[in-house]
Amino acid sequence: MARTEGDTWDLASSVGATATSVAATRALASRGPDPLIDDPYAAALVEAVGLPHFIKVANGELGDEADPLFGAQQMREHIAVRTRFFDDFFTAAGHQRIRQAVILASGLDTRAYRLPWADGSVVFEIDQPAVIDFKTRVLAEAGATPAAGRATVGIDLRDNWPKALRENGFDPSQPTAWIAEGLLIYLPPDAQDRLLDNITSLSAPGSLLATEHMDAKALTGDWAKELSDRGRRYGSDIDLTELFYSGPRTSASDHLRGQGWQVTVLTNAEAYAANGFEPPNDQLAVMVGDSGYLSARLG
Repeated sequence: MARTEGDTWDLASSVGATATSVAATRALASRGPDPLIDDPYAAALVEAVGLPHFIKVANGELGDEADPLFGAQQMREHIAVRTRFFDDFFTAAGHQRIRQAVILASGLDTRAYRLPWADGSVVFEIDQPAVIDFKTRVLAEAGATPAAGRATVGIDLRDNWPKALRENGFDPSQPTAWIAEGLLIYLPPDAQDRLLDNITSLSAPGSLLATEHMDAKALTGDWAKELSDRGRRYGSDIDLTELFYSGPRTSASDHLRGQGWQVTVLTNAEAYAANGFEPPNDQLAVMVGDSGYLSARLG
């Protein structure tokens, strides 16, 4: 079903199912004797959602043979690069004495539980109430406890989330580390700009932000169709082309620079090389262009 204004979802449908997909891939990359990353909670979350396709992904039951476009090894390397970028971002922020972190559209993100947070750190997770409640319950039943102060803010990002964030203890006078992982492409262009403006208005000098950098090619929807077609061959019914807002938009890097942020872009090829992987050189890499990861500092 295509996106509409005010649409809703859970972790088994629409945008919510993409959060389950990402968690399944993190579980896949955490498997084996020499895993690429370590997310000890992802598999339990995927099992609790209950979608058979993603359970198969998490359990390593889908191989490379049937589809060379984006097989298991490509999935492992992609999620390892992505996960390590945002993990390292938060770790570096802690080394810079930033003790306030915000995860926007937190979904099934488990960083509040699995990263080595500095003493006194507080992690704010923002997502729809049902998503927050589900994750909190499943992880508690699995015996997981947060590794930092964890403050949950159950609200849709289309509502007045800055007010809700402040009401839950957020201090805008203190530097903050923000991440918007896998989020911007699910927002219309004007909503993306409003989100970045709200982040800026809540950020003290020295605050940090990390998100994806999207090349213009990544906004055409062609790659989303290829991945959706592959997913259907393996039993998934998610059509990414109906969930993304493709087409022209102001790049996050340009918008943030206009708001006084110092921006650094790490291309996909650079990010892969930094993790010891061969940069992707396949059909999918061509379709997403010179995309990658963005980090920024205010002031």
